[in-house]
Amino acid sequence: MTGIFDFHGPNAAYVLDLYERYQRDPAAVDAATRAFFQHWRPPYAGEAARTPVNGDGVEAWPGPAGVDKAASVANLFQAIREYGHLAAQLDPLGGPPPGDPSLALDYHDLTEADLRQLPGSLAGGPIGAAAGAAWEAAQALRRVYATSIGHDYDHIRLADERAWLRHAAESGRFRPPQMPVDEVGLLRRLTEVEAFEHFLQRSFPGKTRFSIEGLDLMVPMLDEIVACCVGGGIYKILIGMAHRGRLNVLAHVLQKPYRQMLLEFKDPSTDDLYAEVSALGYTGDVKYHAGADRSLPQGEALVDLLVRMAPNPSHLEHVNPVVVGMARAAGTLTDRPGPPRIDPSRTVPILIHGDASFPAQGIVAETLNMSRLAGYTAGGTIHIIANNQLGFTTDPHDGRSTLYASDLAKGFKIPIVHVNADDPLACIEAARLAVAYSNEFERDFLIDLIGYRRYGHNEGDEPRFTQPKLYNIIDKHPTVRQQWAQRLVEQGIVGADEPEQLVRRQLDHLQQELSSLGADERLPLEIKPPPPGAARKVHTAVPAETLRELHQALMRAPAGFSVHPRLQRIRRRMAEALADETEPAIDWTLAEQLALASILAEGTPVRVTGEDVLRGTFSHRHAVLFDAQTGEPYTPLHHLPQARAAFEIHNSPLSEAAAIGFEYGYNIEHPGRLVIWEAQYGDFANTAQAMIDQFVVSGFAKWDQTPSLVLLLPHGYEGQGPDHASARPERFLQLAAEVNMRIANPTTAAQYFHLLRRQALLLTTDPLPLVVLTPKSLLRQPLTLSPLRDLAESRWQPVIDDADAAQRPNEIRRLILCSGKIYVDLVTSDYRPQTPWVAIARVEQLYPFPADHLDELFRRYPNAEEVVWVQEEPRNMGAWSAAKPQLEYIFRVSNHRFKLRYVGRPRRASPAEGSSAWHQINQAQIIKKAFENPTWSTR
Repeated sequence: MTGIFDFHGPNAAYVLDLYERYQRDPAAVDAATRAFFQHWRPPYAGEAARTPVNGDGVEAWPGPAGVDKAASVANLFQAIREYGHLAAQLDPLGGPPPGDPSLALDYHDLTEADLRQLPGSLAGGPIGAAAGAAWEAAQALRRVYATSIGHDYDHIRLADERAWLRHAAESGRFRPPQMPVDEVGLLRRLTEVEAFEHFLQRSFPGKTRFSIEGLDLMVPMLDEIVACCVGGGIYKILIGMAHRGRLNVLAHVLQKPYRQMLLEFKDPSTDDLYAEVSALGYTGDVKYHAGADRSLPQGEALVDLLVRMAPNPSHLEHVNPVVVGMARAAGTLTDRPGPPRIDPSRTVPILIHGDASFPAQGIVAETLNMSRLAGYTAGGTIHIIANNQLGFTTDPHDGRSTLYASDLAKGFKIPIVHVNADDPLACIEAARLAVAYSNEFERDFLIDLIGYRRYGHNEGDEPRFTQPKLYNIIDKHPTVRQQWAQRLVEQGIVGADEPEQLVRRQLDHLQQELSSLGADERLPLEIKPPPPGAARKVHTAVPAETLRELHQALMRAPAGFSVHPRLQRIRRRMAEALADETEPAIDWTLAEQLALASILAEGTPVRVTGEDVLRGTFSHRHAVLFDAQTGEPYTPLHHLPQARAAFEIHNSPLSEAAAIGFEYGYNIEHPGRLVIWEAQYGDFANTAQAMIDQFVVSGFAKWDQTPSLVLLLPHGYEGQGPDHASARPERFLQLAAEVNMRIANPTTAAQYFHLLRRQALLLTTDPLPLVVLTPKSLLRQPLTLSPLRDLAESRWQPVIDDADAAQRPNEIRRLILCSGKIYVDLVTSDYRPQTPWVAIARVEQLYPFPADHLDELFRRYPNAEEVVWVQEEPRNMGAWSAAKPQLEYIFRVSNHRFKLRYVGRPRRASPAEGSSAWHQINQAQIIKKAFENPTWSTR
């Protein structure tokens, strides 16, 4: 066809496409459409459209251009598909839908008569094929898109996804009769859900449980998701959710025994039990934060399907990246050298969000942003918003700027289905659709489960103070179990008395479980502490010849690969460095490469992520090389012949909270892998403080998890301002207790080498998170270089003595203790040669505090009169506040008669100066004070 058509409308092209099919083969369109095209042809430029006529020769529609009507009908159909959810009855409490004018006939200049004249095939798809007239097609589309389920897909850009979603909705493939539902089984499940809540309220009226009531169908939906996964090659389902409805999900989806849950509500405690667990550093957590596992057999040919709910804190949504990280780990195969093999079909992550927190908590957007990143994708997460239509006491109009709680997901092109939580069949359909889409496209899918909250935020809260009208409606509203039971009774599927009999039987069962609990019955606890002294016993040295061989392998590049000239010079210097075993020549970068290479050679997989880690913030790592001509990447650790495990490294998005949460989840799901995250600057970890507080440092104490995540945090005062100076070691030291982590501030390449290797060797015997204050300017400072023998023969040293002073210990009157970069400033100072009575020792391990090593150090200097702690951080920051009581304790128990002094910046609100000149002045004052003003005669 050529020429310019004089009719219009975005769907006119659809009519023309049908006409072209008809011209090629009349049988390609249905009978009604064939009859229409027998009396119509498209207009050309300067020509009026021919109007079809009926069998009596009368025009079928008024007007000169009947195709405009056809295009208008097509536009109406498109509007129903795109905006039908705005007319759907999604609120179980009867709140009116917002509506949209494009859903009305008059918006398109149409009447019912018009639709009864036009063919239904204009709708296309399964509905178009089945409908006779356009009126029937419109009604069918409204039943699909504008009842108690709303398909919200207008933001999906990819045509194949849109077509799949449209066909899935309009074909009815996920709802009865095509995919039946066990209606009586559903009634039993809803009875279990409701009776559980009623029993807890009756038996433990003062105990908080965060009832699921108002969103009861969440449990059958999760049941359906699990059922869809069984036998499909999936071996792990990982669930993350907050406290709303969690106990019910634990009891019924995870099948946590009623007996154990009722015992937790009784909360028995004995002095011996408390003494036992507290001695191990275990405090536990409230019952609605707990996790659980459930195993489902999938037949002899398949491994069991594990359903796991991750424990989580009250910090809403912060479990999201943790669960996705767990799923990524579960779907990653690392047993072969090279990059790991990612198989997202092995896992299904499910995140259950709150309607107030989903749009409000930034961690949600951070996690969604990871969904399609190569280093983070888990193959599609199923999201469910547990939509109470209310925050704690905050109404939606005060809590979000969007129409739906789910609208944030539109920016990430995630399909959304809104569903009325009082419609069981619609909810089951939504669950099936979510699993099928995720399996088909390996992308996220979101269900907005719109219900209500029958009680207050918790059962002791009075919601009528702030929402009296809403709760007047809720008080009169029947439960979904009652509504479903009435429907089955009316249809004759169950007897009139059967629903209440089911309730009574379930309540009786729960009462029997409660009554059977013994008065002195205790909660089962299986806390296994690591063997004492494991960290001290581990051997981290690697033979020099092995290190040379590893380095030679790392230096290889593919034939024709063009290394950047500057990098080539650096690599050549590294090669020369290994030729001399005695001269300090191994720098930080080479030490890290050799450490990781040796770890891979010993069969431990390694994952490194963080901000700019491929190159390194300070252009020091270059773990991935890029061809200077083509830009093609090459990762030497992927091609290490000695490797017996996989290595992966990824630049992370510019996120800290979700990034650390993700790596924490990855780490705890597969604790035998070394997982490292690096900040661009150490203080960037500030924005992940909730992750650090709630997961990294307390995961064992609360949930008996054993994280071993490594955080590399660049730290050091170099005149660059307050925001890039400090990794905030004081915050980690404040959180340090009961040997819950290791904190180190290494100052040599060899120390860093041994620190990484020790962490890898302790992954399964003594796992702890490791926080490393890493250097910036010191990366290229000669004093941080190490000879090869220090890697081949030495080990991690928590405290490093002053080698020169140790040769003349009786001359030492002042012992300076310091940690990190300030050591270099001290030993390179002009005051250093003028003060031979001063020894400078480095405290490389800040936690666990190396008391034994320091006690041994103090005994080496019998004439020392004072110990001076020197730091560049302000007095209220850095390590001083943690070190002072520890040093005083050592002095007291070992009878050391030292005077303890502090030298450093005074207490400050900001970590460092904004002016480089001010920094130099203050730094110089610290160094001067460290050496001056002896309180004794030095003659």
